[in-house]
Amino acid sequence: METETDHKFDKEEGLDQHYQVLMEMGDCYAAASDFEQARSCYRKAADLSPDHAGPYVGLGVVGIETESLDDARAAFEVARKLDSACAEAYAGLAMVHQKRKDYQPAFELYLKCLELDTDNLVALLGLFQTSCQKGTFDKITQYLEVYLDRHPGDTSVLFCLATLYAKDGKLAKAADALETILTLEPDKAEATALLENVRRRLTQGQPTGALGA
Repeated sequence: METETDHKFDKEEGLDQHYQVLMEMGDCYAAASDFEQARSCYRKAADLSPDHAGPYVGLGVVGIETESLDDARAAFEVARKLDSACAEAYAGLAMVHQKRKDYQPAFELYLKCLELDTDNLVALLGLFQTSCQKGTFDKITQYLEVYLDRHPGDTSVLFCLATLYAKDGKLAKAADALETILTLEPDKAEATALLENVRRRLTQGQPTGALGA
């Protein structure tokens, strides 16, 4: 005979399954660029589980994709308040700042995201982009190296690291990274071009300076 407690657990399990379905549908619609349907699913998921950060992260992503940056920021802020350890919320807020060319707060928020999730590729690439805008490379280099220790075959991140090495005058390290990339992807034209530049600078005995030197 089903007790009141059993009925409560069954109901909670059903709500949780409904929430998961709504989130998966929202993600699928967002991936297909059907942002209205995605927004609808995320809002329903938020109504169903108002204490979960996930739906608000989804709404924030939709806001960024539709250039509704105020809406995106508001959604990511809610996600951060609901879960102070939500790495995606910090990455999302950083993206909003980056799109507004507010590079310093974007940089700091990407760093916070990576403190919570060192494998967050969105934050890694965003931090690389903001580092290039700011001209500061030490912190991002460290995070890229940590990521590549676990994902040595990720040539996109390795190219970012090689670029930073070259910009920072670490030419031997840049050359090693670029040679690794070209071993994995021999036709990667941008890696070939940068390697030629780095080798020319090494031959000229130029440890530092602009990439175009």
